[in-house]
Amino acid sequence: MEVGITRIREDVSLPEYKTGGAACFDIACADETEIGPGETKYLSTGLVLQTPPGHALIMAPRSSIGKSGIALPNSFGIFDEDYCGPEDELKIIAKNVTDKVVKIEKGQRLVQGYFIKVDHVTWKELNVSEIKQNSRGGIGSTGK
Repeated sequence: MEVGITRIREDVSLPEYKTGGAACFDIACADETEIGPGETKYLSTGLVLQTPPGHALIMAPRSSIGKSGIALPNSFGIFDEDYCGPEDELKIIAKNVTDKVVKIEKGQRLVQGYFIKVDHVTWKELNVSEIKQNSRGGIGSTGK
């Protein structure tokens, strides 16, 4: 699949798959910065992507993010196909979960991305009598 991408800054790297078997491509931070204890910052990537029609971009934390002292407060980000204008830069929301200042290096890879196909649904409203009668018992009902 070919995806349009714009570097809004010349000094940023394009996302890349680090191995032939990688499911996701890594996305790097565009700037060096520091994040104070408990502080949340929006980190620049310097990139605007044109997500292919019928798809969404998912940005998720890399598995190594825990070693950095950073967490993504939204866990992962969903970018719609129409989030692709000149001011729609991909940003990483990063929270320092330590009691010390965390330094983020320019080019540090905190997130990974992948595209998923999006199916739009139509809703068919049902009456209560039409709902399956095999209730599982609510939240947490499959275990004891």
